[in-house]
Amino acid sequence: MKGYGIAVPGERMGWIEKDIPGPGRYEALARPVALAPCTSDVHLFENPMMPAERILGHEVVAEIVEVGEGVTHVKPGDIVATGTTTPDWRTCEVQDSLPQNSGGTNAGMIWASRTDGVFAEYFIIRDVDMNTAVIPEGVTAAQALMTGDMVTTGFYGAELGEVAYGDTVVVCGIGPVGQMAIAGSVLRGAGRVIAVGNRPHTFELARYYGATDCVDYKAGGIKEQVQELTKGQASDCCIVAGGNAHTFTQCLDLVKSGGILSNLVAQPEGVAFTPAQSGRWCSHKTVRGGLCPGGRRRLERLLAMIACRRFDPEKLVTQRFYGLEKIEDAFALMMHKDDSVVKPIVYVNGTES
Repeated sequence: MKGYGIAVPGERMGWIEKDIPGPGRYEALARPVALAPCTSDVHLFENPMMPAERILGHEVVAEIVEVGEGVTHVKPGDIVATGTTTPDWRTCEVQDSLPQNSGGTNAGMIWASRTDGVFAEYFIIRDVDMNTAVIPEGVTAAQALMTGDMVTTGFYGAELGEVAYGDTVVVCGIGPVGQMAIAGSVLRGAGRVIAVGNRPHTFELARYYGATDCVDYKAGGIKEQVQELTKGQASDCCIVAGGNAHTFTQCLDLVKSGGILSNLVAQPEGVAFTPAQSGRWCSHKTVRGGLCPGGRRRLERLLAMIACRRFDPEKLVTQRFYGLEKIEDAFALMMHKDDSVVKPIVYVNGTES
C-alpha cells in the first residue's frame, strides 16, 4: 500500500510504500473515506526527532475492512467516525479518568506520533469498539470528520474552563479549534463571547458560531481591547487556541481572580514573568491544559448534537479535494496558509457521498 508522510524529517514529505497491516485483537483494518490535515501534522513533520518513513495523519472518517478477534461493535463495511485520540481502554490510567494518557503521557494519541497515521490506503484503528462511532443518519462525512479532532478539542476548552450560564468568555485564536471553543462555550450557556483573531473570514465564522464581539489583535493590545469592551470587567474564562507566549500572559491577565485559563495549544514556549508581574501567582487563577478526549461515547454524543442541528462543524471546511493523492495538496495548504484557509479536507473516493 502507499501512504503520505515524512520522507526526510523536517525537509521533505513524500509517498511511502509499506505492507498492508493486519488487525490484532480488538483492532480493525480500515481505509479512509475522508481525511483532513492538521497543524499538528505540520509540527510533526518539522520535528527533527521524528523517524523517516512515518505516515502522518490523525483526522479521518473510515470504512471498516477487517476486524480482529474480540471486536463486536463494528463490522466490515461500516462507515465510522474516529477520534484523533484513540486510547487503549484497558489501562490503569483509564481507571484514573485519564484516557488521553493511557499507557503514558499523551499516549492515548498514537497516530503519526507513535505509529503510522491515516494518510494511507489502509491503516489500523486500535480498540475499535471503544474508539469509533457509526455515523448516524443526517450527519455528513465532513461533519463527522470535524468531530474527531476540531470539535472535541474546541469543546474541551470550554469544559476545562468550566464555562457556565452567563459567563464572559474570551477565545484567543479562532482557527478551527477556536471556532469550536466558541460553539462549545455558547452551548454551555456563555453570555458574552469575545473572539480574538485577525482574518475577516474567521470573524464571520466566529459570529456564526455565537461570538458577540470580535477583537483584531493587529489593531492593538488584546488586553486593552477586551477590557474596553467589558468596561474593565475581567472575564470568567479565557480559552487559548492560538498565539504565542505574549498572548498567553495577556490572556492570563484577562481572567478574573478565581477564574480559569484553558490552554489548548502545545506551546506557549518562553512564558516568563517579570518580578513586577509575579503577583499573577497570588491571584487564585487556575491554568488548565490537556489532550483532547476521544472514545466512542464522546463521539456518539457529539454526533447526536450535529444530527439534532445544535451546531454545524462543516462550516469550518474551506477547501475540498478529491482522491487520496490530493492529500499532498491539502497538506501544502496547511504548511503555507493563506487567509482563505480554515480547514481543507480530502474525499478519498472522489465524491462526497
